[in-house]
Amino acid sequence: MKNIIKFVNIIFVFAIIFVNAQLPSQPVPPGGQGTTGTGSQSVPVDMYVYILAIAALLMIVYFAKKYKTQKI
Repeated sequence: MKNIIKFVNIIFVFAIIFVNAQLPSQPVPPGGQGTTGTGSQSVPVDMYVYILAIAALLMIVYFAKKYKTQKI
């Protein structure tokens, strides 16, 4: 049974590697055209990464204390 589980895990790891494979990025063309875009943030969430990380930590602490007091 342990061998089957190890084999299935290896299959999943290789499947994920092949599914997430991406094409290499295109080089910047010569001639001073620069990169694509205006230099702004690529995703609007980029502004809130620190706030989201702090919120996640606070939620982890809150729920850890909540479940610790219930003594499940």
